[in-house]
Amino acid sequence: MTFLVTWQLHQGKLHPILAHFSQLTDAQDQEMMGEHVKMIGRWHDLVSGTGVAVCESDNIEEIMAYALRWNNDMDISVQVVVDDAQAKALGSQLLT
Repeated sequence: MTFLVTWQLHQGKLHPILAHFSQLTDAQDQEMMGEHVKMIGRWHDLVSGTGVAVCESDNIEEIMAYALRWNNDMDISVQVVVDDAQAKALGSQLLT
């Protein structure tokens, strides 16, 4: 499954969280995600303290656990999303 993760840092948390995040190695970042989560991409709007990530996993619990590791400092939303091919296939099923 593919997940869209969005976040908004809590007021006053930008600099401490950015300092923490910038010190994470790739291995530490992956360890926080868990072995069943693959990060497709992550983008940050540092001025507003918001961001978005796209992850893949067959294990919703690991996606939730990853979000819980950060949610003390930010509001996080996790949504299941589909790509164009999946959307078209679902749309085609509606027409039959």
